[in-house]
Amino acid sequence: MTLLFNLVFVAYLAALVVSVVSLCTRRRAVELPALGLLVAGAVLQAAYMAVRWHAAGRAPFSNMFESLVLFSWAIVAVYLVVRVRIKLPVVGAAATLLAVLALAYASAFGSDIKPLMPALQSNWLSVHVFTCFLGYAGFAVSFIGAIAYLVASREGSQSRSETADALDVMVEKTIAFGFLFLTVGIITGAVWANSAWGSYWTWDPKETWSLITWFIYAVYLHCRFMRGWRGRRAAWIAVAGFASVLFTYVGVNFLLPGLHSYALLAGPSHAGPWAA
Repeated sequence: MTLLFNLVFVAYLAALVVSVVSLCTRRRAVELPALGLLVAGAVLQAAYMAVRWHAAGRAPFSNMFESLVLFSWAIVAVYLVVRVRIKLPVVGAAATLLAVLALAYASAFGSDIKPLMPALQSNWLSVHVFTCFLGYAGFAVSFIGAIAYLVASREGSQSRSETADALDVMVEKTIAFGFLFLTVGIITGAVWANSAWGSYWTWDPKETWSLITWFIYAVYLHCRFMRGWRGRRAAWIAVAGFASVLFTYVGVNFLLPGLHSYALLAGPSHAGPWAA
């Protein structure tokens, strides 16, 4: 499995290098090899997760290493879907960079397969974590689009204006996608918690911050569709939302440990490493 993981990392890293070369040289012919490498990496990563699933006998989403692998794959998958409609090389390069960083960070944690505590041996684990991370990936791509929009909107040329408009639409669509899956993830997590611990909601730090993140993106969608917000104001909400995502995902584990804390280096904590 280590070889397969390394192949995924090399494929993404090569895609990143080729994407940067394409951006610097403005040669559109170089974009296709970058896309091919990215697709190959995503396929290899799906195979890696499938092999790990088979070896573990469970969904490989239960600790920090596995969740980072899932997160990087989800970012690439969401970007590839977005690219069908919106072909902006800078977004592809940034999404690939995030995937590379997530895998590099994953390598800092132990990749050993360990058994789950009984409360976590549930099909709800797969549904809850997978939907949450699809939501996170949508927000990651929206963050990239928002940053790119803030840069592009400062330029006055017609081409820059068209690019900014495309980015604005992309941010809206990816946030709507992410919001849907985060909502499903929170609901399934509550159902799972009730079946495992007898309570739908305990105000655990990660639960609380997940709700804060949900409200930030709910504000974005409300302002977008009910008040007609466009442009820089909406983009800044998207940036703030992703900052909340990162704190919910990583910061809470280190600063506000609770029931959802990952087993960062060793085995599970007393309550087990909830994955989202």
